[in-house]
Amino acid sequence: MSVGCRLAIAFLSTALSAPAVAEQSYKPPRNEFGHPDLQGIWTNATITPLERPSQYGDRLRLSEEEAAVLERRRAEAVQQAALPSDLQRDVARAGDGVGTYNEFWFDRGSKVATVNGEKRSSLIVDPKNGRVPPLKPERRAVAGGIPRSARTSEGPEARSLGERCLVFEQSATPPMLSVRYNNNYQIVQTKDTIVIFAEMVHDARIVRLNGKHVPRSIRKWMGDSIGHFEGDTLVVETVHFHEQEDFRGAGPDRRTTERFTRVSADTLVYRVTIEDPLALERSWTLEYPFHATHELIYEYACHEGNYALPGILAGARAEEKKGE
Repeated sequence: MSVGCRLAIAFLSTALSAPAVAEQSYKPPRNEFGHPDLQGIWTNATITPLERPSQYGDRLRLSEEEAAVLERRRAEAVQQAALPSDLQRDVARAGDGVGTYNEFWFDRGSKVATVNGEKRSSLIVDPKNGRVPPLKPERRAVAGGIPRSARTSEGPEARSLGERCLVFEQSATPPMLSVRYNNNYQIVQTKDTIVIFAEMVHDARIVRLNGKHVPRSIRKWMGDSIGHFEGDTLVVETVHFHEQEDFRGAGPDRRTTERFTRVSADTLVYRVTIEDPLALERSWTLEYPFHATHELIYEYACHEGNYALPGILAGARAEEKKGE
C-alpha cells in the first residue's frame, strides 16, 4: 500500500470518527442552578422510521451511501408532491375522498437520524431487530387486535385524543416521536422544574426535579413525570398515564425512562425505554437526536374552526339513518 493510500485512509478514519470524539469530549454549559443547560427550541424531525425496515435485518448502522439514497429519495418525493396539480388528469369525481393536507403543510424532516456519527436505520435500538416487541397473549386478546380505525362514532368520547384536541399522542407524551409536522419543542428550566413544551397541540409537560410521583389513582394525559440529573444527563421517569392513553399496545401502567444528553451546542441525544410487564414481552428502547433550531414556536389552535368531530359524528348519524 502506498504512503498516499495510507494517508488517505487515516484521514478518512479521522473524519468519520470526529463527530463521536467531539460529542464525547463536549461539556454542556451550566445554568444558574448548576444544572446542564438544555434550554432552547429543538426539533426531532427525521426520515428515519420508528421500526427498522426488513431489508436491514439486525443492522442499525447505515452506510453513507445508503443514507444519501434515502435522503435523496425523500427530497425527490417532496419536490414531486409540491408540483401543481394537473387539472386535466387530477379531476375529482363524485364519491372520491377529498384527501388530507398537501405537501406544503408537512415537515417530516429531510435527514436520517445520526447519533455518535452513526446514521441509523431505525429509531429503535433495542431489541436488536429494531422492531416493537410482541404483546403478551392476554394483552393481544384485549387490545392488540383492535385497530384505532375501529373506534366507534357513538359520541366524541369514543374518538381519539388527537381528534378531540386533548393531546397528540407521542408528541408531548413520551416517547416524543417525529410526526407529520410541528416537530418543534421548547425546553425551559428553573431550579426545581423543567417544562417541555410541544408545538403540536401546544402541550406542556411539567417535570418535577427530585420529586415523588403522585398517587397511582391520579392519571394524567401525558403521565406523571419526575426527573433528576445524572452527571450531564437529565433522566425523566413517567408513570400513571391516563386510562385512554396507550402506545403500541403498552397500556396506562407502562413506565417510560427518558435520558436527555446535550452532546454539542446544537444537538441533544434523546434515549427512551418503554416498560410494561403487563402488556409487553420485554422492554424496548429508542434513541435519536434533537437539533437546535431558530424556528419559532407557533400556537397549534386545534379547536379553532375544527369541524372534524362534528363531521365524523354527523357522518355516522347519516350512515345509521341509511340503515334504518
